[in-house]
Amino acid sequence: MAVFKIVHITKYQYNWPIKESINEIRLFPHNFDNQDVLQHQLLITNNPDVQISKDYYGNRVGNFDNLEVHEEMTIESRMLVRVNHSLKIPEIDTATVQDLEKEKGKSIALLRLSYPETITKQKKIIAILKKINCVGKPIIEIAQQCNYYVFKTFIYTKGITNIETTIDEILEIKKGVCQDFAHILLQLLRTAGIPARYVSGYICPNENGLRGEGATHAWVEFYSPTQGWLGLDPTNNIWTMDNHVKLSVGRNFNDCTPVKGTFKGLSKQTLSVCVSIGYEDGRQFEEINDVKLQEVSIEEQKQLNYKEQQQQQQQQ
Repeated sequence: MAVFKIVHITKYQYNWPIKESINEIRLFPHNFDNQDVLQHQLLITNNPDVQISKDYYGNRVGNFDNLEVHEEMTIESRMLVRVNHSLKIPEIDTATVQDLEKEKGKSIALLRLSYPETITKQKKIIAILKKINCVGKPIIEIAQQCNYYVFKTFIYTKGITNIETTIDEILEIKKGVCQDFAHILLQLLRTAGIPARYVSGYICPNENGLRGEGATHAWVEFYSPTQGWLGLDPTNNIWTMDNHVKLSVGRNFNDCTPVKGTFKGLSKQTLSVCVSIGYEDGRQFEEINDVKLQEVSIEEQKQLNYKEQQQQQQQQ
């Protein structure tokens, strides 16, 4: 069991003032199995009214409009969370994919999480599963072997992918970060007939040198008919532990995006994310990341260049 004080700060900056931003956030840790939220506070620039609801997967979702003209917007989520994943290390389990069929027949949610994404390189995914030789093996063994394959085959590399990178692209370059590793593992498990879901959260440093520590993290949970949802971290080839703090779950990253939205106005935005993690013994860990956003269109770039030229002429 472990208690963490986490501060997650998302900062958007704009090179020109914008009139309005409309946002959707999933920054509300809630009481999943083996995780208790002791405190939570949300602070947003201009203090907008946040409408909170639940999505299809049970995540708390906040929606708000920041109507005032601004050149910067900060969303700060402060939480105190107690985690105990010790009971989630799976027991010896002989349940097979065939044993899942009755479960999927009774649950639309499980069935929905069993379909792999439509990709052009699906034959490569099938070839990987043949290499692993999943036929007749217990679900837990298949999941472990797929997890190890992703960990061993794909190189953990920051800055080479972004939130728009596809599974096909990851299979091609064989590099990426936790989000990419999770998407590949999901594709393998679902193709094998195992319901699996994407998990967004944090992995808190424990001086073991885990990849992705101290920042937003992603991993996978798959469903066992006898033990329920079990978590695997393909970035580190481990089962989820006491230092995995869960925010939200969904089919993929898009279902779990911590912050997404749009704004009115012609401006180029930059995004940085700072995650600070405090321990019961007073230790503190902080990491700041500049997030690689989707490139603006050629037309938008032309308009931005024209606006900048006008500003320079006015200053001369």
